[in-house]
Amino acid sequence: MLGFGPDELVAIRLSLKVAAAAALCSLPFGIAIAWLLARRRFFGKSLLDALVHLPLVLPPVVVGYALLVLLGGNGVIGRWLEETLGISFAFRWTGAALASAIMGFPLLVRTIRLSIENVDRRLEQAAATLGASPWRVFFTITLPLAWPGVIAGAVLAFAKALGEFGATITFVSNIPGETQTVSSAIYGLMQVPDGEAGIWRLAAVSVAISLAALLASEWLVRRQRGEVHD
Repeated sequence: MLGFGPDELVAIRLSLKVAAAAALCSLPFGIAIAWLLARRRFFGKSLLDALVHLPLVLPPVVVGYALLVLLGGNGVIGRWLEETLGISFAFRWTGAALASAIMGFPLLVRTIRLSIENVDRRLEQAAATLGASPWRVFFTITLPLAWPGVIAGAVLAFAKALGEFGATITFVSNIPGETQTVSSAIYGLMQVPDGEAGIWRLAAVSVAISLAALLASEWLVRRQRGEVHD
């Protein structure tokens, strides 16, 4: 019951790898879109906001199928990427990271957006009055003050990616050692006799990591609000 098998350890390592890649690679895009939604008014802002949050309300299988159609070996984009750049996402761990990043993107953007909105705009205006360019204001005022929320958003995206199942198994299948994450390994164990012990082991690891990530995210948000003191 307490001993992890080789396949289970591989699934845990792959899940951490996929979740970390998903969170880190989506972070720059999340910061940019969160800043746009928090600080700019433009035509189509509501549509962009809705598109960003669409994965929250769509069935994950729909997202996975859309990725398979677009980025699969026979997809228009997928075929071009493979023939031109030699890049393939379908049925690879990178595809699992991409699907997980898309599913966790709304949580990432929402957390960072709220963090940026909590930054006092008078500080940004004062820096601009003193001659700082918009880029300098962002990198020296906005981003440092919003940094706890940025990290909290990345942690939430990591936790979401760690538990993603529907989109990943639709897009990259359940290939042991290549795309089999903790979630898909649990699903696989449900299909075999005497898989209950392995299910409990993997579920316990998933709960422990996700709970730690959620607690860390909450602590960072409270720290930015001044509710946590050194």
